[in-house]
Amino acid sequence: MTPRRMPLNGLGYGFIPREFAAEGPDEYAQRNRQQLTAYAYRPLHEAEIERLIRNGNYSPNWADVWVTDAFLPEQIQQSKFYGFVRIGDMAAEYLDYRDLNLPTGIYNSVVVSCDIGGHTAIHNVRYLAHFIIGDEVMLFNINEMETSSNAKFGNGILKDGDPESGLIQLELCNENGGRAVLPFDGMQASDVYLWTRNRHDSVLQERFRAITFDRFDSRRGYYSVVGHRTVIKNSHIIKDVKIGTDAYIKGVNKLKNVTVNSIAGAFTQIGEGCELVNGIIGHGCRIFYGVKAVRFILSSFSQLKYGARLINSFLGDNSTISCCEVLNSLIFPAHEQHHNNSFLCASLVMGQSNMAAGATVGSNHNSRGADGEIVAGRGFWPGLCVSLKHSSRFASYTLIVKGDFMHELDIRLPFAMVSHDVPNDRLVILPAYWFLYNMYALMRNNTKFISRDRRTLKNQYFEYDVLAPDTVNEAFAALREMEAATGRACYPEGGDIEDWTRRGREILADNTIDLRGREILLDNVENSKRKVVLIKVREGYQAYRRMIEYYAATQLKWYFDRHSFAQLQAEHLSEGGGLKREEFENIGGQLIRKEDVGALMDDIRSGAINDWNAVHQRYHQLSDQYPARKFEHALASLLEIKGMNTSQLTQAFIRQLIEESVATKQWICTEIYKTRAKDYSNPYRRMVYENEQEMDAVVGRLEDNAFIRQQQAEYEQYNASVRAMV
Repeated sequence: MTPRRMPLNGLGYGFIPREFAAEGPDEYAQRNRQQLTAYAYRPLHEAEIERLIRNGNYSPNWADVWVTDAFLPEQIQQSKFYGFVRIGDMAAEYLDYRDLNLPTGIYNSVVVSCDIGGHTAIHNVRYLAHFIIGDEVMLFNINEMETSSNAKFGNGILKDGDPESGLIQLELCNENGGRAVLPFDGMQASDVYLWTRNRHDSVLQERFRAITFDRFDSRRGYYSVVGHRTVIKNSHIIKDVKIGTDAYIKGVNKLKNVTVNSIAGAFTQIGEGCELVNGIIGHGCRIFYGVKAVRFILSSFSQLKYGARLINSFLGDNSTISCCEVLNSLIFPAHEQHHNNSFLCASLVMGQSNMAAGATVGSNHNSRGADGEIVAGRGFWPGLCVSLKHSSRFASYTLIVKGDFMHELDIRLPFAMVSHDVPNDRLVILPAYWFLYNMYALMRNNTKFISRDRRTLKNQYFEYDVLAPDTVNEAFAALREMEAATGRACYPEGGDIEDWTRRGREILADNTIDLRGREILLDNVENSKRKVVLIKVREGYQAYRRMIEYYAATQLKWYFDRHSFAQLQAEHLSEGGGLKREEFENIGGQLIRKEDVGALMDDIRSGAINDWNAVHQRYHQLSDQYPARKFEHALASLLEIKGMNTSQLTQAFIRQLIEESVATKQWICTEIYKTRAKDYSNPYRRMVYENEQEMDAVVGRLEDNAFIRQQQAEYEQYNASVRAMV
């Protein structure tokens, strides 16, 4: 395609192609609706035009350059103006931001049909076309800023006349595009999850598409926007962008078809060498040093750094990706991935996750097509140099030890450690590993994720507690599997699953029965013929039970901090019999009962919910209900783990249960201390220091560990409040 020759006096006009221009309004109708500040404009006076020309400025039509009464022509120098240009208030002043000091006004720039805000400094912008610039903006050393008449600003929509092939989609969770969604500004991880998971439901899928299209105006003519007090400097190409207020952008190679959300209290920064195309960036994000992102959504308060590549992916709130490569993935909030040689592809990772160096999650070089997926519950932690094969599924808080896992995996036990036993060619699973051997890291994540949740508007309840309806339900399922596996290992000669489960439960409850000589196996865990062996079975079994009881006790404590036993009887125990332990689903970091998820989708299908704002409002309502739903789940879990009904939940029993939870809380604190203390007593860790004093100077004294001190304080407070209650 070769450049076209056009008359110079037409430059800046006809932004909307004639065939798409609305009848009646002029070509500036959309632009006028986008104004950031209401100024009273007027044409230039003759003397002002003469002064502008003396200052080296040029326009083929000065009549279309409009200003306010607070106009200073001496602060417009060596610049060219084409089309209809409006300039806001000016004053004899300069703007200062991080040692960049620029006089306000327009210098050495080409401006084509733009609205320039008041008290703005524009220097050395070689081409600025069809932009609305806010007040107190600084633009310095920029090669190109332009806008297309059909600009979409990163949203997956079509403008009048656009071909279907131009529709931007995020091909998430699967490389073949079969789970693609249409991105939009304001999209939440919960929206993406619902959209990607229900592909068989054609009615629901069409409704998602329709309410996304309905969210936007299909008419052409929207200008790019740079919000108030934003600073952009030393950058190359900025095209089709919507940038909020107070953003700081420096040294970028390209921003194209992107929305950058930013406000004073949650401003976004984008740094050197970044190339961001077809994306949505949330409030308070940080993007630095050679990042490449294409077809992406970066949720609020997340970071991309040090050459990270994010392609066809959604990254949830409060997450960080550095150095590495992430493709075709849906990642829930609080994800951490910091290593250049880690790789994540075609995966659904449900948050609070950590990718170690060398981890390769989702490579499908050994499969026949790009149609495999990884699904991992929250707390997923593939360790150093772990390689996983599509398709695999992992329960919450699965830790995977270094190794190449050549077969598909279905790990159903939460909080487990998965490893190779290479000499014996078998897979080994240690259930409840985190509770038994690494309480420090597990519980530290609880407080870490809460402290890092910097959302100013927490309109969704993100569950960060390791003990919650999702993980507790997984623990119940793990108990049943462990009982059946133990019963079968001890009575292999016959029986059925119910008989093995009953016998296994009896064996695991009897500490006098020695299981050390038994090989306890799990079926349907690995797609291979080798054995999958459970170790530390009784210890893990008892840890699951203890933590379920602790979960129930703490929820009862939470309830009685607000209600009386009489209210408990009236609201939850009056029916007699039992309570149903409900299934919950992790919907973008928010835990929602499955029946409520079903009701939400029914309302979307029927049109009772007809836009994304209403969907988000439902999330908010369910968030408000969640503490009560969680308590009901905990109560049902208590009845199930104890084999009781509601009539047996006496005030004395509950008092005793809560008192016993103090001992569990103390055990947790002790395990936290012991876990960390190992690092100080390990002679191989100590040997790199001259003496104990040097070690303390480098890593800090164990007694001064802030997290341990915090946990001890929480235990003392919990103990005191329980004693005051009972």
